[in-house]
Amino acid sequence: MPHYGYSFEGFDPAVHVRSSGREVNVSPKAAREIAVSIKGMYLTKAIDYLEQVEDKKAAVAFRRHKLKVGHRSELRGFPTGSYPVRAAKAYVDVLRNLQGNSEFKGLDPERVQIIHAAAFAGRSVKGFTPRAFGRSSPKMHQLVHIELVGKEV
Repeated sequence: MPHYGYSFEGFDPAVHVRSSGREVNVSPKAAREIAVSIKGMYLTKAIDYLEQVEDKKAAVAFRRHKLKVGHRSELRGFPTGSYPVRAAKAYVDVLRNLQGNSEFKGLDPERVQIIHAAAFAGRSVKGFTPRAFGRSSPKMHQLVHIELVGKEV
């Protein structure tokens, strides 16, 4: 089993709390956009927001990966967005883990603010695309590492 580190520098165990989801089967582009959107939010607000994304009541703004993405009228400040349901579920799981870790450390989960949110490419899983005449082509599928760090404010 590999040992994974965190990309967050300056971790103080007395103040910070962290959690991660390793090799999650979600879109790397959607994971990156969700990380940008929840950074700076409070923990409970981020969980509520991502549960609304799961129900397709709130959209996530796609700022970098915006080509061929539809416009959403409910977004303010940036027109393109989407409802990445699968990635939102993965983030809610990691956020609930962060909430449990903060309770275990004696921090108030209502006052924990997300100060670091990142999504990195994990390992590639090889798949196959069937082709004509019994052939196949390789199709690589990218897994994602999700990292969250919170601090009680």
